[in-house]
Amino acid sequence: MRRRTWGTAVLLAVCAGLAPVTAAQAAPHRPEPLPLERLFDNRAVSDDAAPGEADLDGAGGSLSAQDLTAAGWTPGRTLGVDGARLTWPRSAGSGPDNVAADGQLVRVSGRGDALAFLVAGTGGDAGGSGVVRYADGSRSSYTLTAPDWRTGPLATKSVALPHRNTPDGQLAEQTKLFVVGVPVRAGRQIASVELPKASGGAALHVFAMSVRARTKGWTGTWSASPAGYTTVGPWADRTVRLVVHTSAGGPRVRIRLENTFASAPVRIGSASVAVQEAGAAARSAPVPLRFRGADGVQLPAGAQAFSDPVDFDVPADANLLVSFHLPEAVTAAPVHSQAIQRSYVSGPGDHAVEAAGTAYTSTISYWPLLTGVDVGGGPGSVVLLGDSITDGVKSTQDANHRWPNVLATRLLGQKRVPRYGVLNEGISANKVVTDRYAGDGISTDTGGVSALHRLDRDVLAQTSARTVVVFQGINDVRWGATAEQVEAGLREIVDRAHARGLKVIGATITPCEGEALCPAAVDAQRVAVNTYLRGPDSPFDGLVDFDAVVRDPVHPARMLPAYDSGDHLHPGDAGLTAMADAVDLRLLVP
Repeated sequence: MRRRTWGTAVLLAVCAGLAPVTAAQAAPHRPEPLPLERLFDNRAVSDDAAPGEADLDGAGGSLSAQDLTAAGWTPGRTLGVDGARLTWPRSAGSGPDNVAADGQLVRVSGRGDALAFLVAGTGGDAGGSGVVRYADGSRSSYTLTAPDWRTGPLATKSVALPHRNTPDGQLAEQTKLFVVGVPVRAGRQIASVELPKASGGAALHVFAMSVRARTKGWTGTWSASPAGYTTVGPWADRTVRLVVHTSAGGPRVRIRLENTFASAPVRIGSASVAVQEAGAAARSAPVPLRFRGADGVQLPAGAQAFSDPVDFDVPADANLLVSFHLPEAVTAAPVHSQAIQRSYVSGPGDHAVEAAGTAYTSTISYWPLLTGVDVGGGPGSVVLLGDSITDGVKSTQDANHRWPNVLATRLLGQKRVPRYGVLNEGISANKVVTDRYAGDGISTDTGGVSALHRLDRDVLAQTSARTVVVFQGINDVRWGATAEQVEAGLREIVDRAHARGLKVIGATITPCEGEALCPAAVDAQRVAVNTYLRGPDSPFDGLVDFDAVVRDPVHPARMLPAYDSGDHLHPGDAGLTAMADAVDLRLLVP
């Protein structure tokens, strides 16, 4: 007779219900996490000549491979978006290129403050909750929503394409892709990510994902928000030399270029940085900048690029010249319209490394493409999210009298708190809850997308951001928003910034009686917002009372005449200085 082994006996006992099942025996097998591309189960991209080969939405609709190529989104291309680096699938246009999220376990590695997902929803906005697993065994949950590829907002898209492919041919209908960031536990090593489970009729398609690493060893010294997409030049074989003013200094430098809102790529042939002597002339020979070892870089539509670090002694509180050559025709570009600073454009040729300014024969009053300058070392940055008052409208041109400049000078002149870099993310005419610029196409409106729609790009992704000061709302109430709508928008900003570990300081809205859009009814809404900000229900970590600083104590609905630029809405240089001087620097410390 054959003797049973112990394992066989136990198995028979278990089957007969005579033996207990241990947790280890009963636990279902969890699949090993796989790289995202090994989980691809859907094809979204088709060639225009064979549109039936892909089916993103379950009805035969797909993205055009030719449109993507025209935007610079070529297979295998790594795209910089909102501080993250995402690789457009190598298989796009030839095979499965995305995964319909349904709880798959994705192998992801890295440390940072956010996960970035390149996504699109089909059948409507698609979302759900997922799980991040860390190397130490801990986990955290996240919520991800992918806007619909056809109806999602242009203000938050990464790229918009002009067509939708169908089995019956191509339609002239926009399609969109989105990059969405979700917070993770900062500093912890990520091991894997569980995608959301499918629910309802909408599908969430994930094309790429990565950890957005926290910036180490850098401080943002200057920034400007893309405020619109306007006609420029046209510039072909021209060099643009932009004048920007530093806050913090440092021994190294890098710049950030962005092709936000664009539909076509821009080629940068070369770039350089120098300290300004006067006008377009540099104090000494400009230092060449490189991009991943190359002289230049192509910026795909909607993407950004950082230059390689270079040793360069960047002085604090000084003007730099950032120059870049545009070898190919550029007829439109993302711009920051209210530079309050003259910059320069050359005649034909690459003049980026020339110290002399003689080649620069024309001036511009806006900043195209350039959105940031970082310096090596330092304690990190304070981000100022605002509108035209933060932008410096009505301050003296070329004088750097914006209140963020004055605040930066105060920080440099003291030793009580760290000497943070100050990043000005003000946009003239900007609102908290609604877009001035729609976020797509050439427009003369440069009021930007709303603070809610630009928060990821202009605040959360800024270099070494530690604290954000939010000073907005006057344009909302001037154009009909209620105090409750503004308050709800401010609460969302605070919640999203807190989730990324930022300290958030609020600022009261300054008075504007006498300006055309500031009647008594508007002032009542302004006062209501300020009452909320000063009250116990305010979500902010601290408050700067700009209203109290600039208002006329005899007539609080209007600005003190000594601080009024003359339009009754914007403070002049004296008022901006008073505002900056009123900031308790200790509030800026996280």
